[in-house]
Amino acid sequence: MRFIQTFYKTALFGYLFFLTAITQANPIACFNTNMGQFCIELFETQTLLTTANFLNYINSDAYTHGIFHRSIRGFVIQGGEFKIVDNADGEKLASVTTFPPITNEFKISNTRGTVAMAKLPGNPNSATSQWFVNLADNSLNLDHQNGGFTVFGRIIFDGMKIFDAIEKLPIVKVNLGGSLTDAPLKDFDGPPALVSNFVQIDHVAVTHAAGVFSEGTLSFAVDIGTGEALAVNLRLIEDNPTYVFELDPASIASLPTIPTSIATFSSESGQLHIPSVMINASTVVKNVLMQLTDAKSFQFTLSGYE
Repeated sequence: MRFIQTFYKTALFGYLFFLTAITQANPIACFNTNMGQFCIELFETQTLLTTANFLNYINSDAYTHGIFHRSIRGFVIQGGEFKIVDNADGEKLASVTTFPPITNEFKISNTRGTVAMAKLPGNPNSATSQWFVNLADNSLNLDHQNGGFTVFGRIIFDGMKIFDAIEKLPIVKVNLGGSLTDAPLKDFDGPPALVSNFVQIDHVAVTHAAGVFSEGTLSFAVDIGTGEALAVNLRLIEDNPTYVFELDPASIASLPTIPTSIATFSSESGQLHIPSVMINASTVVKNVLMQLTDAKSFQFTLSGYE
C-alpha cells in the first residue's frame, strides 16, 4: 500500500512535468542507413496523431531509400522530403508523396536527441512527411515559434553517434533543387554531387515493446492496479552481483491513454512485470520480472526474464 500511495503522491508532482516527459516506449522505429543504424522511441501516447502519421509514412515505404536533405550544424538534421528512385537513366531523387497535413501536437520540448516534425512557416498544422533530429537543446527557439514544433520521439541507445557523424559531413553549397542546398554528403570528393553521396536510409523496421532500456534508464508504462497508466523511469544503480533499479520520482507522468502493452505492479507481492523490453537495436527480452526490495527508496531487483 505504501508503494501505491507514494506513486499517487509523486504522480501529482510528475504530472507537472507532463509537457516535457519522454518516457513512453512503444513503438520503436529502427533505421538502417549508409552511416549506421539508429532507433527512435515514438511517443505514441503523448502524440497519437503525429506518431500515427509517421508510422503511415514508414508503412508506405516513403522513408525507404530516403535521404537526409538538410544539416545545420549545432541545430538539426532533417529528412523525409526526398527519396532515391530508379528510372531508365539510373537512380535519381524524387519528392516523397505526402499525406494530408496533420494537427500540431506540441507538448514536449525540443531538446538534444528528440525528433520533431518540420512544417511550413506561419502554419502550425502543416506537417506532412518531413522530420528532424535536434542536435542541441533547441527548446528556447523551437518550442515557441509557429505553435511549437511537435516532438514525437527521441533517439535511443547510441543512435546520436550517427547524427553526430552526419553533422560533421561536408554540406552541399550548390543548389540541387528544393531544400537540397544544405544536404550532408558522404564520401564527397567535390562537385558534382552524386546520388551515392547522400546519406541514405536503406530500411526501416518497427518493433513494439512495453519498455526501453537505454543509457542506464528503463522507461515504460505501468498499471499499479487502478486502471490508470503511468509513465515511469527506473535508473540502473547497481549491476554487480545483481541488477538494481531505483524509481525516478520526477519521471512519473499520467498518460492520457493506456498503451496496448503495459507493465503491471502488485502491491501484495511487490512484483513488477514488464511484458517486453528493448535493450538494443536488435534485441527484445520478454517477461521481465523485478522485485521491490527497498520500499523506502523504491528500489527493484531484477529477478528474471526470457
